[in-house]
Amino acid sequence: MSKYDALWKYVQDNGSHSFKLTFDEITEIAGIAIDHSFLNHKKELSEFGYEVGKISLKEKTVIFYKLAEKS
Repeated sequence: MSKYDALWKYVQDNGSHSFKLTFDEITEIAGIAIDHSFLNHKKELSEFGYEVGKISLKEKTVIFYKLAEKS
């Protein structure tokens, strides 16, 4: 079980082709603040049919893409 499982489930349930979440939204969904370990854990998201796209430290956002439909 990953500390980001709640976030991965949220992303999967969203169902959108792609969408953006802020770091604050991720903290609220996951119950923990996003930290450097997110980079290691992001590969787990493929099990839920998505991948992490762009991580913007400037905007404090993460873009998620559905695996089969990323263009």
